[in-house]
Amino acid sequence: MEEIAAVYARALFEVAKERGDLDDVREQIGQFADALDAERALQTFFFSPHFSTEEKKDGLHKAIDGASDAVMNFLELLVEKHRMPVIFRIRRELDALWREENQMLPVQLTSAIPLDEQTVSSLGRTIGERTGRKVDVTATVNPDILGGIVLRVGNSILDASIRNRLESLRKQVARS
Repeated sequence: MEEIAAVYARALFEVAKERGDLDDVREQIGQFADALDAERALQTFFFSPHFSTEEKKDGLHKAIDGASDAVMNFLELLVEKHRMPVIFRIRRELDALWREENQMLPVQLTSAIPLDEQTVSSLGRTIGERTGRKVDVTATVNPDILGGIVLRVGNSILDASIRNRLESLRKQVARS
């Protein structure tokens, strides 16, 4: 399934890039996927083999208003090929292609307490300056880390949490 999603996402990405509306297409696919995710009845309708392709296409046109031609054609293609259940994976793949195109570096910042926006922005700016890329910072709170921060930059992790330090200390004591 992942390969199918990658192929469809790449095709949509190339068409949107060629037309110059990559950001809009990405946003519209995201909105559609969010709506499907939020409404179980929509999933049942679009994913079920009990409804015909024509019924699903008609439902698309009733449910979606103002989408670009590229998005509508793409969603109709998914309906015709019975690939609508892959929409969530397609969205993830499309987002990854978009981030790569825009040289976006995902940064996940986890702390024991909520950090103020200025601190998060400052960390994001510093990482962006050092890497030479645009940074997409997501901050989350996880009280289990006790204190400090865990910073995931792309595929690298910097664990400066108190929990990690205590675990390291425990291992050292156990070895002694």
